[in-house]
Formats: sequence, structure tokens, C-alpha cells
Amino acid sequence: MPRPLVFGNGNLLIGIDESYCIRDLFFPQVGRFNHLNGHRIGMGVWADGRFAWTEDPSWKRELAYRKGTLTGLSALENPTLKVKLEIEETIGIKSNDFVRRINVTNLSSKPQEIILLFTHDLRIMESDIGDTAFYNPYLDSVIHYKGPCYFLFGGTTNLGGIYEYATGIKGFGGMEGTWRDAEDGRLSMHPISQGSVDSSLSLRLKVEPGQTEQAYYWIVCGDKLDTVTRNYHRLVHDGFTNAIEDSSRYWKSWSKRVSQIVDGLPAEVTDLLAQSFLIMRTQIDNGGAILAANDTDIMKTARANYSFMWPRDGAFVSSIFDRAGYHLTPRNFFDFCKRVLPSDRPLFMHKYMADGSVGATWHPWLYNGKPDYPFQEDETALTIVALWEHYKATEDLDYLLSQYESFVIPAADYIVRWRNPSTNLPMPSYDLWEERRGVHTFTTAAVIAGLRAAACIAKEFGSDKHKLYSHAADETVEALKLHLYDASRGVFYRRLEVDADDNMIPDTNIDSATMQVGLLGALPMDDQMVQSNFEVCRSKLWVDNSIGGMARYEGDYYFRRTDDWAGNPWIICTMWLAQTLILSAKTVEDLEEPKKLLEWAVRHSSTTGVLPEQIHALNGEHLSVSPLTWSHAEYAKTVMDYIDKERELLEAEELA
Repeated sequence: MPRPLVFGNGNLLIGIDESYCIRDLFFPQVGRFNHLNGHRIGMGVWADGRFAWTEDPSWKRELAYRKGTLTGLSALENPTLKVKLEIEETIGIKSNDFVRRINVTNLSSKPQEIILLFTHDLRIMESDIGDTAFYNPYLDSVIHYKGPCYFLFGGTTNLGGIYEYATGIKGFGGMEGTWRDAEDGRLSMHPISQGSVDSSLSLRLKVEPGQTEQAYYWIVCGDKLDTVTRNYHRLVHDGFTNAIEDSSRYWKSWSKRVSQIVDGLPAEVTDLLAQSFLIMRTQIDNGGAILAANDTDIMKTARANYSFMWPRDGAFVSSIFDRAGYHLTPRNFFDFCKRVLPSDRPLFMHKYMADGSVGATWHPWLYNGKPDYPFQEDETALTIVALWEHYKATEDLDYLLSQYESFVIPAADYIVRWRNPSTNLPMPSYDLWEERRGVHTFTTAAVIAGLRAAACIAKEFGSDKHKLYSHAADETVEALKLHLYDASRGVFYRRLEVDADDNMIPDTNIDSATMQVGLLGALPMDDQMVQSNFEVCRSKLWVDNSIGGMARYEGDYYFRRTDDWAGNPWIICTMWLAQTLILSAKTVEDLEEPKKLLEWAVRHSSTTGVLPEQIHALNGEHLSVSPLTWSHAEYAKTVMDYIDKERELLEAEELA
């Protein structure tokens, strides 16, 4: 299920699903330790002897953000209960608190006692072993803890603080949990439980007909009891409303920079640009890891998730942040990358956890019975490209120097060596889709771009290595044209598969990633090979129905829903199509088609501006993870490419 609302400050990330359940709670690092692990922090309402959790179909739900912020502004109405909830919520910008303000309206013709219930089904540090949940009377709070992770839950109304509470055993010995106890509107007041535990608490209001009363609910996170106690008292002292307003003001100011970039595009396109940067920021850990996605519903299809840092995704995202003027996030990312770069073989591994440890992988260390390092070479090359873009944006030579000898030189030297001496192509590695080993067109384009960036960096420091890197890039360009282009079809091969006898067998499947030959500048955008490849990709991969959009490649199996088209449309691939059209444009009129593709992305975003990885080819629903950080980055890049190209073309027209 997608996450239409995500909140984060780089330490704490909370994701809310379409049924208004908190499903993701990451702390103290974004992407590491989801303390719900697929379960929930739920909310329900008891009124006039009836009860419903928010996931009950009797609720009408409208989830939204306050424009240009990371403050939720949602409305839930239940005609059966005759109750309406208007909810503002956010995570603090200075501390790890989640605050929810709930305006409760009585829609009935008589006074109602309305009880709000909250249930907490945690698996602290992703395990239900050895947790404790207890009621703390000194703080009027329910606290869950294990090791260095403490979570304080509380709330208040004009009638007082917590009305009732319960702790109990869940998922063990036939026990369902305190959420079941909550459904009659009353709680057991059991004060402490250990092991596989959950808890619930209630808040009580009395609301006159047609009137509204206010409640607050909060989660305070910390590494020990003293921390959550101190932060709870600070939150009370500063005021819950102030916490929400402070966060809104901060993010409004933060996103204003993006709003100033755009001009002349439809308002919905520019609004999604600002929201994309905000959503991306929630998925980025303050320690430098740019996480791919933290929607853990993906674990329903496999016991794995996207809560990892792929250097490739990070490189694309960091470049967009630099381009928009947000330079701290890229700098943290490069420091992270330098920290995790292997010393013996300076090429990044498949993916990383937020703490820098190597992530889970399915790539074997053997190929055709021979030892083989499982990596994707494009990830290292693209990070060098992103570092050069960072320098061009900041002109901070001191920072570039801090990365030069420890990261750029060892990585670029290895990339030069990691080429087949008989072809000058990169040696085999895994592709950007993480599915196939071989010599890939996309990887080759990334290597060319990485070597050119390394040459530029070396030249800044007066090193002769710039000649080595430039020469290797030129050789690889010629190898790309000679070995990876199928002139008979006018398209680049997806890859050359290398068999057990080292024979290279062309993979003739059409793949949208080959469009990056032009987008990464390996060959000029107006090169005949680039343009011909683009036209073939567009004709073969476009989903030509009412949904539209660009598939990844022919026969894409991942979340496949129909054989009518090459695969499901991906936001990333559709934005590559738009970017190619933008960079190829000769007149302002040529920008009409990519503008329509930007509007396509807006149509397929959620009402809150969340973009998924891919879209159902028949009905347009979000598939796989949502939000996907990379999708938002490619959307943002496309908007900025559009603005830059339009300005360039208008200036050319004026001069003419």
C-alpha cells in the first residue's frame, strides 16, 4: 500500500498509509530499524456505543499536506459514528517528536462522548523479543523500550490527559493484543508487559452537537528514558501548536528556493516540484545515506525492502539537490561514500545500509563457476560525476580536495584498469536494474561520464592524471560505438553477455536505460545513433493506452500485470523520455510534448504528491514502493531541464 504521507527530519521517519495507519517508524536513522516492521500504530474512534478503526471502510478519508510543507492536513469523516476529524501533524525540526492535533466535530444532533483510541504494535529494532511496554504515571505516558530505543506515547484533551491505557502480550500464546481490548471503548489499565508486547491508550472528549473540540497525540523518541522525559517536558513547555507551526514555517521557507526556480509551467507541475524535494528529504538520513524507499509494504512480496542506499540513486538525487542549491545533503552523501569505499577494490558494492554496512544482495560471488565480484560499476562512476557537479555548483575547492586522493583517484584509476584490453569496454558487472551480468550500454555510458568527470577534477589540481582519464574515456566512446550499437536496427544493445568461453553475445532487448548514452553525454544528444536509439525505444516501450508512460524494457517481469505492453510504465523511464525530448528541442514549440509528460507525472502522483516506482499498465494504480526517491529526483530534473531549455531557446529567438 502506498505511503501518501511521509514525515521526517533525517533522524526520524514516519510513513502513513492510505487507511491512515502509521506503518513505518524509523529511528534513530532513516532506513535502519523500522520499529513497526509491517505492523501499525492505529487510530480508532468510539462514539455512542459504536467503534471503528480508521482502516474501516465506513471512513471517508482525504489525506493531504499543507502546501509547501511537511505538515499533514487531513480530514476523516464517518457517517455511521457521526464524527469528523480534521488532523494536522508533523515531525519536529529540532527534536525527534511527532505531534498530531485533532479537531473532533460532532456531526450528530445530540451531545456525544467521543473516545479516541491509539494502538501501538511495535517490534523494536525489528524484533518482538524482549520489548517492554509500561505506563509511566510521572509522565502520564505509555512508553515502549528496548536497548537504545525509547518511544513515549501520550495525549491530552480539555478533559485531561490519558483517559485509559493497557499494555499486553500480542502474537504469542494466542494473544491478539490490546487493540482488540480497545474496540469496546474501554481499556484494561494493565500497567506493564514484557516480551512480544503492544499497548493502547485513549483520550476522552465531550462534544456538543455541531461543535468541535481539540485533542493532541504525540510520539517522543529517544535513546534512553532521560532523553524522552526531557524532550516530553520541552514539548509541553513550548506548546504542541507551536511545534506544528514551527515545522510548517521551516519547511515552507526551505521549499521556497525550489518554487523560485520555475516559471511558465502549470501550477500543478511546479507544486509537485516543491513537494518532490520535501518528500525526497524525508527519505534521506542525516548521516549521508540517501535511501531508495522506506515503504515496507514491499515485504509482502519478499522478506526484503528498499531501505538501502544505492550509490547510483544517491548520485542522481544529490545532483538534483545541488542544482537546486541544497548543498549539505550532497556533501553528507559524498562523505558517506568515501567512508564505505572498499580499500582493496575501490568500486562500490551493490547497496548499503544507513549505518554504512553492506546491504543484502542476490548477486553471486561466482559466475560460470569462476570467482566474480558482484557489483554494479555504474554506481561508482556516477558518484564521481555527481561530485564534479557538486564542485561546479559550490566552487568549494577545499572540499573537492578532501575527496580527491581518497575517493576520486583510487576509483577512477580502477575504472581505467577495469576494461577489456581487447575492446576497451568495461569488464562485466551487473546492470542498473540489478538483474543481469554483462557489458551494458548504460554502464559504459556511465563509465565514460565518470572518467570525464575525473579528468576535470584532476585538471583542477594540475595533475597529469587528467590525460589518462580523458584518453580512457575517448577509447571507451569508440568502443561503445563499435561494439554496442546495432546499426541494422538503429538501436544500442542492452548489453553484451559474456559466456563461459568469454564470447560476447549481443542482448537485443530494447531497454530505456540506453537513452542515457545521450543524457549522460557519452555521445552528443544530436548524434545520429542517440536519436535513432531514442526513436526505437519510444516506439517499442511506450504504453499506448489511456495510462501511457514508458516501460523499462521489453518483457519486464517485475510486477507485470499484462502482456499487452512491454511492461508497466515507470516514472523514471518516462522522465528520461521527456529529458531527451527537452535536450533535443530546437524551438520552444518542441517543448510541448515534454510538458505533457510532466503533466502525465502529475496525474499519476497521489493527491499528496507522492510518486511511485511504477504504475499499473491497465488501471494506473501505484505498484511496488511509493514514494520512490529516484522517481521524485527524475521528475525534478525534468522540470529543471525544461526551464533551462526554454530560457535558452527564448534567448536564442530574441537574438535572432
